[in-house]
Amino acid sequence: MRLSALRQELAHPRTTVQLCLLGIVGGVCAALLIILFRLCVEWLQHNALTHYQLWLGDAGYLAWALLPISSVLLILLIAFITGFKHYRLGIPFVIHRVKYYYGHIPFRTTINQFFGGMLALAGGFVVGREGPSVHLGAAGSSFLGQWMRLPYNSIRILAGCGIAAGISASFNTPFAAVIFVMEVVLREYKIHIFVPVMLAAACGSVLTRMVFGEVNELSFLSFAAFSQWMYLYLILLGISLGILATLFNNQLMRIMQLFRPVSMVWRLVLAAAITGTVGVFLPEAMGANSLDIDRFFDSNPTTLLLIGVLIAKFVLAVFAIGLGVPGGIIGPVVIIGMLAGAVLLMPISSLLNTEQYTSSFALLGVAGMLTAVLHAPLAALSAVMELSYSPQIILPAMLVIVPAYVTSTQFLGNRSIFIRQLDYQNLPYAISSIRETLEKTGVLAAMETRYKVFHDAPARALQNYLSQHPTDVVVQVSRFEIDVQYKLVQFDVSLDHNAQPLIYHQMEGLNAQSTLHEVYEKLRNSRSGAIYVYDNEPQEIIGVVTWNTLQSFLQKAQY
Repeated sequence: MRLSALRQELAHPRTTVQLCLLGIVGGVCAALLIILFRLCVEWLQHNALTHYQLWLGDAGYLAWALLPISSVLLILLIAFITGFKHYRLGIPFVIHRVKYYYGHIPFRTTINQFFGGMLALAGGFVVGREGPSVHLGAAGSSFLGQWMRLPYNSIRILAGCGIAAGISASFNTPFAAVIFVMEVVLREYKIHIFVPVMLAAACGSVLTRMVFGEVNELSFLSFAAFSQWMYLYLILLGISLGILATLFNNQLMRIMQLFRPVSMVWRLVLAAAITGTVGVFLPEAMGANSLDIDRFFDSNPTTLLLIGVLIAKFVLAVFAIGLGVPGGIIGPVVIIGMLAGAVLLMPISSLLNTEQYTSSFALLGVAGMLTAVLHAPLAALSAVMELSYSPQIILPAMLVIVPAYVTSTQFLGNRSIFIRQLDYQNLPYAISSIRETLEKTGVLAAMETRYKVFHDAPARALQNYLSQHPTDVVVQVSRFEIDVQYKLVQFDVSLDHNAQPLIYHQMEGLNAQSTLHEVYEKLRNSRSGAIYVYDNEPQEIIGVVTWNTLQSFLQKAQY
């Protein structure tokens, strides 16, 4: 199939073999990028800490202080090379770019996210790798669409495929990745988007299993069946997690607002100083690695130590993310949820075997925290179900998720942390229903390719042609020394006494990658006329989209 035919097909909002194959290719590109990122992080984590401890000898505990400082210095160096103005990173930025720029991710922000995220994770900051995974996944797949000059509506789908593949490759959770994309990033469900996203997530999971094995992040956690009398306590658990999540969101936003006047350099240095200081005295508080929590649980920590690590993780996560360390928020939320679940098991420890139910409450803590922090209950439910390999968790998780969400939103007025960050950064994310509908169709799918072109023709010739072919699209081309003008020619059907037989509408050009939304923006003031579509050269017309065509798409019934 020729590339032009592929573009023509992808401009339609429908499920096709071509779109599915493109989703697979985009998912593979994104997954390979994430796998490379994970390998770099693991290599850096292993070697950096080992070399620091060997170099410091008896003072090896100081390595926990030097790691974040070293990471920040390198992050600042990379940010300086790429330009500080390109430092917008993470899931909120990707949501903004998907909604308003069809998933186009600036290249320099991608460089910052790759190396910055790698250094932040290796440096012991309490940040997650899902932020870089989403950013790099969207960039890797959307770059493919831009290189092939595909319609913008298909590039947005490609970005969704890349995000799903990135999350799946990072955590080996393809189902949760699909739900996350539909519920958090795209915030809509359309079958022609769902199918390629699902294929991309499957590709990401297959590739990550080939490299890292079958296990996922929380495979060490097992779920034990609950007695019915415990269901009431699960509701109280959900309420407690909703309160904790609201506190987390509020404190994170407070840190962001408090340090807004401070330059990025000093904010990152402060985050490194706080993380390093806490790490010297409590190394268990550093990082957001679930394997560290597994080892921590296996050591049978005292209640006081468990609460201490929970508070330290909470504080370090708030300062790291709030001060701008390049990393994700979901990783820390998962770790805090696991620790909070284990802590909230203590009040009923006299009634049941604590060791048997620690893993179960840790998983339920993850479900409650993810729900209340992100406002994504379905993504949270699918994540814990997939991570635990246990369908028995569905009912208990629901009993935690619902009160956590209701407590957080209705009683405490909490909103999704991503939405709050977008509002704080003045990044628009909400679009009108008209725009949402029109952006799903490319101009290649709606343009009229059967049109008659006249070059500086007299009015009489135009009038004669329109009399014989009243339904045809007629374009008058006027060439000047430095410009070419296109005009749509129609009979003037107005009732004005001074009306001429013909009316000429000045036509503006749009790139063939555009969607019907750009057509609407050009024509909405006059509510008449047309635009012409060009491919490579603005002077080479390949099709016409009239206002009447646009109206037919707006009025088309949808199911």
